[in-house]
Amino acid sequence: MTRTRATSIGFVAVLLWALLALFTVGSAPVPPLLLNTICFAMGGTLGIIWAAATGAVPALRQVPLKVYVFGTLGLFGYHALYFSALRLAPAAEAGLIAYLWPLLIVIFSGLLPGERLKAGHVVGALIGFSGAALIILGGLGGFSTEYLTGYGMALLCALTWSGYSVLSRVVGSAPTATVAVFCLATAALSLPLHLVFEETVWPTTTLGWSSVVGLGLGPVGLAFFVWDIGVKQGDIQLLGTSSYAAPLLSTLVLVLVGVAAPSFTLLWAALLITGGAMIAARASFKT
Repeated sequence: MTRTRATSIGFVAVLLWALLALFTVGSAPVPPLLLNTICFAMGGTLGIIWAAATGAVPALRQVPLKVYVFGTLGLFGYHALYFSALRLAPAAEAGLIAYLWPLLIVIFSGLLPGERLKAGHVVGALIGFSGAALIILGGLGGFSTEYLTGYGMALLCALTWSGYSVLSRVVGSAPTATVAVFCLATAALSLPLHLVFEETVWPTTTLGWSSVVGLGLGPVGLAFFVWDIGVKQGDIQLLGTSSYAAPLLSTLVLVLVGVAAPSFTLLWAALLITGGAMIAARASFKT
């Protein structure tokens, strides 16, 4: 597989994550950890079926235990920290801090063997981050010391996902089918925590169940498999910078379905995110 094709496949994850907010809103009132359990169980089960159909199951037995521990901690840790951050701090500010992960991916990737971090990557990532900040903050107030614990959780969330994404290149020999095991293990960890900390509430409408299924198939399912291919075999700097398209596309989806209203903030964010991605792309392809 070529580097360009792997990068394109990885970007499919960004497109799928653009549906995360829409499906999450539609899945209410299902609590976060129960939603985590259902969606990861669904994504993991489908992944195992795919692995069996393609003959990849025998290879899973050869994967070291440390790889499974690494992947499970990455998926479970990110979502546990993310949900905790949004409980302990305002969603907008916590979301902004958590969305430092694309910038951190770009920066950390410079430490990988065979990768070279250029000024264009950093500049593009910073410009993209400013566009994401416009969308996530949406003109709200500043940060408050009252929510420092939540902000800290959000920062750990960003570090967890960026670390998982970059270090996936180090365990690049592990087949993508291992993500199915990561998902099932994440579901297994989420279930007891749900039973301890949350009240069980199931979807009550067709829309609710459709949203849960949509999450399990896409943003919390297929997305992790294509992302694995992208970060292991593609241009990780370009992929990290282009990930800022997720909050932009997510907002556009919400506008199209009438959940959010169009604004000049969205226009400026689109220009910043597109400009940042173009600068990063130029740095990647420039000889």
